[in-house]
Amino acid sequence: MHYIELPSVSSTFTYVATHATELADRTLVSTPCQTEGRGQRGNHWESEPGQNLTFTAIMRPQAWEARRQFLISEAVAVAIADTLAEQCGVECSVKWPNDIYAHTPDGDVGKICGILISHSLDGSMIRHTIIGAGININQTRFLSDAPNPVSVKGITGREHTLSPLLRAFGEAIERSVDRLWNDPDYSTLLHERYMQLLWRGDGGLYPWLDTATGERFQATLFAIEPLGHMVLRTPDGTLRRYAFKEVVFID
Repeated sequence: MHYIELPSVSSTFTYVATHATELADRTLVSTPCQTEGRGQRGNHWESEPGQNLTFTAIMRPQAWEARRQFLISEAVAVAIADTLAEQCGVECSVKWPNDIYAHTPDGDVGKICGILISHSLDGSMIRHTIIGAGININQTRFLSDAPNPVSVKGITGREHTLSPLLRAFGEAIERSVDRLWNDPDYSTLLHERYMQLLWRGDGGLYPWLDTATGERFQATLFAIEPLGHMVLRTPDGTLRRYAFKEVVFID
């Protein structure tokens, strides 16, 4: 991975998307001061200057079908969750589709990382993939209305130096995505690991909200399909299939 650090930028994701044709393959752009961080579906990502990791990478596959793009999301989520455990001692889960939830000492969970991924297509194939992430490291006071932000320092009580962590996350993402693109057997292992990390993927009965109908119901998380749809199973055995934002996790 080739690293570029900008002193300040509105959004590393917007920067990489704007300069995608100019940036070399496997370039990661980071900044200590991101003023307009982007989240899923236009949401804002809060990050106190100099306290967290905010970065975006661009990678170009040799040949990867667009219909298999959710596996890239799995590769990035698994890489970040496993690196948080290995480098910071923070155990994490993946909240479908790719938010990273950290487990706090009091048994609760909170969002420690947001991931944003987009693809440029050439017909049915992916031309390049843009991978953005915001990871809460040393920030302990959050001012936005985000419901449950947490950080590494807030959980462990320890402050971490950001530069080596940035490299660790960048290398982990590159390895995971590169292996996905080049090892035909890895997609099965990757999906198994993703399912192991999946929040509420333990077979328990949990409450959900169907956003189209407003219905609240109980179900177990049954499967995540190759295109990224989540399948829930109700107590009577009925399977219900949802795309992102069509169903809401109820605490």
